[in-house]
Amino acid sequence: MAAVNKKLWEEDVEYGGIRVADDDPKKPLLQQQQKPVVVNVSDRVPDEVDETNGSTGMVLFSTFIAVCGSFEFGSCVGYSAPTQSAIIEDLKLSLAEYSMFGSILTIGAMIGAISSGQIADFIGRKGLMIVTGASLAFLMGTVVTWRTLALTGLIPCIVLLLGLCFIPESPRWLAKFGQEEEFRSSLQVLRGRYTDVSSEAAQIQVYVASLQILPKAALTDLIDSKYIRFIVIGVGLMVFQQFGGINGVGFYASETYASAGLASGKTGIILIACVQVPITVLGALLMDRSGRRPLIMISSSGTSVGCFLTGSAFFLKAHGMFLNSVPFLAAAGILIYIAAFSIGMGAVPWLIMSEIFPINIKGVAGSLVVLVNWAGAWAVSYTFNFLMAWSPSATFAMYSGFSMMTILFVVKLVPETKGKTLEEIQACINSGKH
Repeated sequence: MAAVNKKLWEEDVEYGGIRVADDDPKKPLLQQQQKPVVVNVSDRVPDEVDETNGSTGMVLFSTFIAVCGSFEFGSCVGYSAPTQSAIIEDLKLSLAEYSMFGSILTIGAMIGAISSGQIADFIGRKGLMIVTGASLAFLMGTVVTWRTLALTGLIPCIVLLLGLCFIPESPRWLAKFGQEEEFRSSLQVLRGRYTDVSSEAAQIQVYVASLQILPKAALTDLIDSKYIRFIVIGVGLMVFQQFGGINGVGFYASETYASAGLASGKTGIILIACVQVPITVLGALLMDRSGRRPLIMISSSGTSVGCFLTGSAFFLKAHGMFLNSVPFLAAAGILIYIAAFSIGMGAVPWLIMSEIFPINIKGVAGSLVVLVNWAGAWAVSYTFNFLMAWSPSATFAMYSGFSMMTILFVVKLVPETKGKTLEEIQACINSGKH
């Protein structure tokens, strides 16, 4: 929007029914964000136009296409667990070769996460669709071959690819790059042919213009003392999320069950699939009721207990003690671990990441955090088989220790973000009072 520039923030102006109070761009960002934006649009919509009557069909269709990406990501995550032994046998892979195969799956999942927008938002419907995709892959992998399972993963990809040809481009993205005509056309398609979108279009344009005024942050700005606390919290949560062992446990669950002596690893896989979806739904419901900190600490406690039980099962097996109880103890440990991770540690770190970063560093800081997260995912998925060959009990003891360290990290550094504005969160982090 060429007409909206820095002067918009220096004067009291009115644009498209939106009044923007006087703001000095030289003032600290914290003060700028505290300025209210008063929207006065009551006289802009004709009586005969119902602005709430948007194009529901197009919105639902666009949402369906978007979540296909998340579903495909979940399918990729769940592919390895039920098919590991068959892949190793058919392709005659060594332990090192299959570990490399698993790490390649992790890279593929990362690409799917980026393309589906999962990096920006790992909560709500997307998180549920990811878990649903993984659970469905777990279940299908127990009854079809690994080649057939791989082919079924193409279905959401094809739906996503074809669907993208029919959904409109993001209006905010078009406004950001100054494509005025395309921006209004896209917004009109999403809201409905007879909907007055002038006020919403004006709000989006003013918002985009305000973002362009903010100073651009570089990677080197992240080590600045005023941002370092935010970076430590974001990076730390992702490190603890991954090094708690989720990708190792999830990717190689069937072989873990088999190693513990369970008669059929497929039974354990089915149990995981049945547990994941309802627990993830419960976590989504609790996220805004219990608060972020309690949910992470409860989740980490559960993953620690789950790893401890699984490690204890392998310890008993190695020493020939209570052998009849070992498979059940291992199965219980894995199920507790998966359930506990699904209720908090899977989604909440991503939510906190989206809430804590100041707006001017959100892009570059988010990219760093995502890089750390996926580097950790690759490292865990690649090393899991080698660690299990070395000592299964020690491997799960290490993961249990990381989960306990997560609780200490949250208690000392992570603020509660539920119901707080960005300014309140920043003040809380800078003061160290959580």
